[in-house]
Amino acid sequence: MSLTRKPTRRGATAALTVTMAAALGAAGAGASSAGTTAPQTAPQTRQIASSTLGSDYRITLTALRSTEDEYAASVRLQVFTQSGGAWKESDRVTVGDVDGWFWYPLTGKGAVCEFSTASTEPAPVTVSLLLTPSVGCSDPAHYTVREGRVYAG
Repeated sequence: MSLTRKPTRRGATAALTVTMAAALGAAGAGASSAGTTAPQTAPQTRQIASSTLGSDYRITLTALRSTEDEYAASVRLQVFTQSGGAWKESDRVTVGDVDGWFWYPLTGKGAVCEFSTASTEPAPVTVSLLLTPSVGCSDPAHYTVREGRVYAG
């Protein structure tokens, strides 16, 4: 006598998952072997600080979520100058290392420990950001904005 077992919901779900993974893997393998790559999506961003220095400069800090590691992020410092009545980017630098920050502390409460600017030429900029709530803030990074360009130190 032969017994036939009905597939359980768990078994059917597992089989479907394996089948989908195999299909997606095969589709990805075919695309990469053909020499094409999937288009990368733009990283998630969040402006975490901004300062406008009269009509000369607007300086922003933006967190950029890593496309490689969901917990990592980079921080971009951008300088904008007035041109034709609109703010146009004149320079940008990465604060710290690329993907050297943690996304959640950077985008949460208390992320900016220090962000100071001054309306002088050259304009000093100091940035200190939260590493983690338990570790605290980073050492201050010092920049100078001169004629719309950012210089370290």
